[in-house]
Amino acid sequence: MYTVKDIYDKIEELAPFCLQEGYDNSGLCVGNMSRPADRILISLDCTKDVALEAAEKGYQLIVTHHPVIFRGIKQLDPDSVVGILAANGISVISAHTNFDSAVMNNILCERLGLVPAGCITEEHGAETGCICEHEGITAEELAEVCRKKLGTPAVRYDKANSGLLKRIAVCSGSGGSFLSEVLAKGCDGYITGDVKHDVFIDAYNAGLTVFDAGHFYTEDIFCGYMLDMLKKNFPQAEAAIADSSRDVVEWYIGG
Repeated sequence: MYTVKDIYDKIEELAPFCLQEGYDNSGLCVGNMSRPADRILISLDCTKDVALEAAEKGYQLIVTHHPVIFRGIKQLDPDSVVGILAANGISVISAHTNFDSAVMNNILCERLGLVPAGCITEEHGAETGCICEHEGITAEELAEVCRKKLGTPAVRYDKANSGLLKRIAVCSGSGGSFLSEVLAKGCDGYITGDVKHDVFIDAYNAGLTVFDAGHFYTEDIFCGYMLDMLKKNFPQAEAAIADSSRDVVEWYIGG
């Protein structure tokens, strides 16, 4: 009943693929537009586990956030993720930096109970990240909000100040490269993921409390959003979040 093109076009409406960064490979990564898409699996990443799950359960299309193909493929290993997908006729659509610009940070703010009042910066005509005004919250309280609302096992943060955080920037995924823009916007808190040590040091010295809530956990909200969208717009399709869609990084928190 539905084709890959039907799903692609709806995602295009929500998050135009032209908004993606130059390094990105969002769009149709595997398959072609005329293939059937009545059974759709959703995952943040297309790991080998996800590809095998789709093949075993007979899914025709996988919708992911992170592209399954980032770099050119010069040799196709049938045991690789892409090889498994190709052998089983499974298509993949990925909505990465285009989704980040159009949707992701707004739904991340909503999950955290924050209201966007502006963006961190603009890249290629698209807004990146959000700036939120808050009545005031301590660093410890905001870390707990991130932990509870996002389900991350732990939140790393620098306690640059002991006062209340009132101007909070939010950028899903890996947002350390926007530190200077966040500081220029007068923020005293910044929620993101994949924060490097030098970014923590620079933020601390500048009086900015940075929260690393994890790349996976600040973006896993993609799956629920996409599931709701597909069910609403394609009621005759069978859509589900992959059982194997998970953070492949294990966290050891000693007891």
